[in-house]
Amino acid sequence: MRMSKQKAIVCAWAWLACALPAVALAQGRDTVRVARVDTDTLMKHVRVLSSVQCEGRLAGTVGYDRAMAYVKQALSAYGVEEIGEQPMEVECNEVESCTFDVYLPGSKEKTVYTLGREFCCAGMTGRGYVDAQMVFCGYGIDHSTMDEYRDVDVQGKVVVVLTGLPVLSALPGQVASQYQSLRDKARTAERHGAIGLIAINTSRLCPSGEPQSRVYCGGLPHLATFPMLQLTLDCARELLADEARPLDSLLARENETWTPRSFALRKKAEIDLNARYRPQAATANIVGLLPGSDRKLAKEYVVVGASLDGAGMQGATCLFPGADINATGVAALLETARLLSHSELRPGRSVLFVVFSGSEQQYLGSRVFMNTYGHLRRVEAFVNVQNVGYGDSLVVLGGNHYPTLYDIARRYDAMPCCGTRMMAAADAQAGVRGDARAFDAAGIPSLVITTRNGMHHNHVGSDIWETIDRRVLTGAAQLLVGTVAGIGQGDYQGRSMKSRAGRY
Repeated sequence: MRMSKQKAIVCAWAWLACALPAVALAQGRDTVRVARVDTDTLMKHVRVLSSVQCEGRLAGTVGYDRAMAYVKQALSAYGVEEIGEQPMEVECNEVESCTFDVYLPGSKEKTVYTLGREFCCAGMTGRGYVDAQMVFCGYGIDHSTMDEYRDVDVQGKVVVVLTGLPVLSALPGQVASQYQSLRDKARTAERHGAIGLIAINTSRLCPSGEPQSRVYCGGLPHLATFPMLQLTLDCARELLADEARPLDSLLARENETWTPRSFALRKKAEIDLNARYRPQAATANIVGLLPGSDRKLAKEYVVVGASLDGAGMQGATCLFPGADINATGVAALLETARLLSHSELRPGRSVLFVVFSGSEQQYLGSRVFMNTYGHLRRVEAFVNVQNVGYGDSLVVLGGNHYPTLYDIARRYDAMPCCGTRMMAAADAQAGVRGDARAFDAAGIPSLVITTRNGMHHNHVGSDIWETIDRRVLTGAAQLLVGTVAGIGQGDYQGRSMKSRAGRY
């Protein structure tokens, strides 16, 4: 009997998860034995999860489901028990194709831009075809103190805006918050009669020549027939080079004071975008339990979490592999499960492994876990691992609120087997972020293991496994294993009675 292609892939991944190197042990401090992580095993996980088969792991898609199947198979192979799912629904928008051409009226010549090279679509773009003149409207703000639509006509045209907000402006805070997302800017443009939006990515955290995708684009409602593109900074420079006001001169004004400098471009834009939008696509967290070795302590849990979903794939030419963000975090979680499952290493407390979906949509998965998991009072600590494949050093966030947990991490970071040191103590003062926020808000002691200066490949196509710094990834995984092992022992006293008094 022939197996289906998808089943064959899952079986191959399951075999890969089982065929792992033997564990090498190193004697840790006190009574805890810490296993040395295997870099090749970590990289195998990263390669699979950032492969074309996983299609960028957009929550609610087949690509995410394939990645989820791989993670479940690996956890099972490592001896993690009671592996299940926490189902949820997410907003999902799959861009199937998009073309973007620019031309001067009356000219037969067109400048053709490539999806994934010079531009990408906004995560929650609408579909549709437009062929219209472009109008630059600054940051797309319509307010009495900064009306960038006042002196231009955008009826039936495509509005070009800058992402974000001006650094220097007289906008009240509550007004500025209304223009932070692309959906906010698109709704304003549509209200003025525009039929599409082109955003210029001005983020300093993104290379000027790479398209950068964000799944979350702001709150509902969805603009179903309103195309939204995002250009690279280099592409925008070319687009405005022969217009009345080049881009760099416009951006330079921001360093002094930003005043509306809207104008109509000579060029027209032709956009043909096809996207399949689902307001309630099915996805799920993965939850697996490794029972503790101590009969009494086994009733207490240490939760290890990492987000799995990514920015996905657009058309056939635009893939956001998500190797660092966050295949590396999931790989470190899986390696922790592999090493701690050995009887001589298993902590006294039970370890709950949670792989979150919906992180690209305001960390939905962690909020779903907190709202639906029935044993939160048993959770003594949460350790999140995020983006640990690139950067100049490791960072452990949360030490300002939870110094006891931070001291455990610092102790294991000093072990020779770690090989990578955490940052200076001052960096421990930063609060937790990402999926850890939901745990922290509930009073559960939390840490986040991540890197410093590691966002160079943030949601861009170059976030591939070949760019991963093996030394940083290995050090982060080693630190995670040691920290979880340390928290899992009886010498960690757990949560305070005050935190346990919260409602769940």
